[in-house]
Amino acid sequence: MHLVIRDARVIDGTGGASFRADVGIRDGRIAEIRREGTGPRPTAPRVLDADGLALAPGFIDMHAHSDLALLRDPDHSAKAAQGVTLEVLGQDGLSYAPVDDDTLAAVRKAITGWNGDGSDIDFDWRSVGEYLDRLDRNFGGEGIAVNAAYLIPQGTVRMYAMGWEDRPATDAELTRMKQLVAEGMAQGAVGMSSGLTYTPGMYANDSELAELCRVVAGYDGYYCPHHRSYGAGALQAYEEMVNLTREAGCALHLAHATMNFGVNKGKAPDLLALLDDALDAGADISLDTYPYTPGCTTLVAMLPSWAGEGGPDAVLARLRDDATAERIRHHLEVVGSDGCHGVPIEWDTIEISGVSDPAVAGHVGRTIQQSADERGEAPWATARRLLIADRLGSTILQHVGHEENVRQIMRHRVHTGGSDGILQGDKPHPRAYGTFPQYLGRYARELGILSLEEAVAHLTSRPAARLRLPDRGLVREGYRADLVLFDPRTVAAGSTFEEPRTLPVGIPHVLIDGRFVVEDGARTGVLAGRAVRRTP
Repeated sequence: MHLVIRDARVIDGTGGASFRADVGIRDGRIAEIRREGTGPRPTAPRVLDADGLALAPGFIDMHAHSDLALLRDPDHSAKAAQGVTLEVLGQDGLSYAPVDDDTLAAVRKAITGWNGDGSDIDFDWRSVGEYLDRLDRNFGGEGIAVNAAYLIPQGTVRMYAMGWEDRPATDAELTRMKQLVAEGMAQGAVGMSSGLTYTPGMYANDSELAELCRVVAGYDGYYCPHHRSYGAGALQAYEEMVNLTREAGCALHLAHATMNFGVNKGKAPDLLALLDDALDAGADISLDTYPYTPGCTTLVAMLPSWAGEGGPDAVLARLRDDATAERIRHHLEVVGSDGCHGVPIEWDTIEISGVSDPAVAGHVGRTIQQSADERGEAPWATARRLLIADRLGSTILQHVGHEENVRQIMRHRVHTGGSDGILQGDKPHPRAYGTFPQYLGRYARELGILSLEEAVAHLTSRPAARLRLPDRGLVREGYRADLVLFDPRTVAAGSTFEEPRTLPVGIPHVLIDGRFVVEDGARTGVLAGRAVRRTP
């Protein structure tokens, strides 16, 4: 042993009762678990007294937007300080591999609000495998702050094969998309994501998506859709994904599985009944949620899909044209844009959380309605001006969730945790810095929605099982020593909507491969993270 963690309350990730034990670590793995009173205690050159602390597997963030953050920020305390030891990237159908030069340029513009414009990044990769290799050799070959797995982004794949056109794929284009997905899976991706309220991924019909899902299923991966509606038609959108993946024979993981907007208040039981029926019939389904009510995305994502055809430059041209901008307003405010989940937009729920251009930073922290009132103009005039001035780079908080839905969904038997954490902007959603301690502190200790043992299982072994990881997600001999020590009495999210970048409390130690990445509550500078590739 090189380290023994002594007298810890072991919450092993199974959901079973915790127990007191010493845990010995050797060569990056858990070498011995000695329960209290069962025999000689392990010894090592270093012994960490964990009396009063819980020892759990490292937390797995099933929905992360750290695709560039891991490359630019060696500290990455936003996740490391929460006890996150693995993030799943490539979410919502838009990321940076696989690409060619034109696709890369377009996707960088499209998701500037999520990850920045990437002007500080050397994009020296094009394939999924090259991106994963880049993670491993980042920062002079030392690696990255936490481990990372990758989903092939279906919107990026469609953009690569056929641009931003809103039409069915030709046979040749579909063949090319299937080839790109197969190559990405063979190179180590764990599955495929979609953003079906984001262009151009939303232009794909179900038959096209099913064909791609069959490729994913052939590699024992999973499909992770941001489906077509979280508002009006949400239940139908969930059912569409269940039926599509059942037809394709592909495992399904529902991204940020919420029931938002006024039309869905109190309807979580309807969603859970739909999932239970499918699970009982043999479907392979899981889901993730964040423990907050507001959502977070980009302001441009609210626009109708037809306004996004042709890519970011075409969107800006439409916004500058008065007649087309009026059509967009009508879809947003009267019809209910598909970008806003089929619900007429309520400008007093749309809070600007970040901008790309400092010249428009005065909007941050205000709703569109508040900014419009200050200027004495209609909300759409304010939103339109901001979209143009910030070149579509503005992020938003959308205050449309329901606490009772959040609580009911997080109790479900296939629930896992995902932050959906966008790290850009002056005032990001606090979930980026607080999701995992929020589960442990507020929802387990304070509210009792889950027991502490249940909460840990949701954040560790369940996501590891979805990712088909044979040696992570449990405190078990032979498993990797990706571990977190926290104080069950004090663990809590420090981040708030007012101070969203505040780090959590009550998480003094985090280890990856047996190395301290957080020690005594401070980031150590150790870069123990690596790309986690699909297990063949």
